[in-house]
Amino acid sequence: MSPLEQFLTRAEAVLSRLESLMPPAVEAIDWETPSVAYRWRSRNGRGTLRPLVHSTRISLPDLYFIERQKGLLEQNTRQFIEGKPANNVLLTGARGTGKSSLIRACLNQFADKGLRLIEVDRNDLVDLVDIGELIASRPERFILYCDDLSFDEGESSYKALKSALDGSVAAQPDNMLIYATSNRRHLLPERMSDNLGYAQGKDGDIHPGETVEEKISFSDRFGLWLSFYPFSQDEYLTIVAHWLRSFGCPDAQVEDARAEALQWALHRGSRSGRTAWQFARDFSGRHL
Repeated sequence: MSPLEQFLTRAEAVLSRLESLMPPAVEAIDWETPSVAYRWRSRNGRGTLRPLVHSTRISLPDLYFIERQKGLLEQNTRQFIEGKPANNVLLTGARGTGKSSLIRACLNQFADKGLRLIEVDRNDLVDLVDIGELIASRPERFILYCDDLSFDEGESSYKALKSALDGSVAAQPDNMLIYATSNRRHLLPERMSDNLGYAQGKDGDIHPGETVEEKISFSDRFGLWLSFYPFSQDEYLTIVAHWLRSFGCPDAQVEDARAEALQWALHRGSRSGRTAWQFARDFSGRHL
């Protein structure tokens, strides 16, 4: 083997090792595949949009006792798909009361008008600028959806979302809004020490009031707040009846299920829409 051939062989081996250490190439997005929902996946510093098989057919009429929240989010989403000014939205409150379901119902309502949804994990919010660049030239309107949002102090994803919502030079594109859900009104943790007028020791915060303001003002960057509250017993039973009928139970079975539905909620410790739906699935599956 000549010296040149030996050199080329060694160079090829070195390049192969380097390729194994480099991030994978960015996958092309297949916009032609019919899909109304996507998930952003980040791996080894590279992210891509993956189409989802969107099978959740929940509609706005399926959601009970959140008429005000439903009307506000539907109107905001309608403005958005019509190219009018609209706000980023934060949905907060009791678990299982319809926050995520309302976003999915709005997607189903407006999907035929060009609305699309991109689900992003909290840890991948650092890629917001990259996502915005990918979709900025698309004709569709995108809801960037982050479920169960909350942050620990110092997270880089918190700063990325804060910049995207308000204040960044690289503003979010006109065809993207951010819809987030959380069980907490304030997305950053608050501690008893934040209420002190000053902190003892060399590492104490000189301006603790400003620290508190920073924590509670993050939610203010969402233009629209929607709050959700636990359901009463009668409201819970009404939702149970709706889902039982949707699964095909006759009225007699719906009436017979009331006592069992209350026991189910007692064991779960929650009278929520999610609890009602789960009970209806269990009951109808056993009795139909």
